[in-house]
Amino acid sequence: MWAGLELMTREWTPERTAILITLWNEGICASEIGRRLSVTKNAVIGKAFRLQLAKRRPTPADQSEGESVVRLDGLGAGMCSWPLSTSDSAQVHFCGAAAVPGKPYCETHCRQAYLPATKVRKVAVA
Repeated sequence: MWAGLELMTREWTPERTAILITLWNEGICASEIGRRLSVTKNAVIGKAFRLQLAKRRPTPADQSEGESVVRLDGLGAGMCSWPLSTSDSAQVHFCGAAAVPGKPYCETHCRQAYLPATKVRKVAVA
C-alpha cells in the first residue's frame, strides 16, 4: 500500500534482536541502530525498552572533565543549571559546573544555548 510502511513493520526476529542488543551494549545511538536495521529510531527505543536493556545516560563533555551532576536540591548560585535528560522523569539532574558570570549555564552549555551574534544577525536579515 504505502512504500514507507514496509520500513516500519519489519519483524523483530531473534537475529535482528541479537544485533540490536549487541549494538545497544556497544553504545551505538538508537538512530544509527535503526539505520543499520532499516527501522525507525523509535522502533529501536521501543524494542530496547521492552527488552529492558540498560537505560542510556548522557555523558556531556563537562561531566567527563570531572564535573559532577547535581540534583535540584543541590543546585546553587553560580552553578550551571543545564538540565540533563534521564529516561525516568522523576529524577532530573543538572550539570552543576561553574556558570559563566551573568549566565545560568557553564561555558559548554552556553555554546549550546546561545547563538553567536553573527548568526543572530544573519537570521534576522533572512
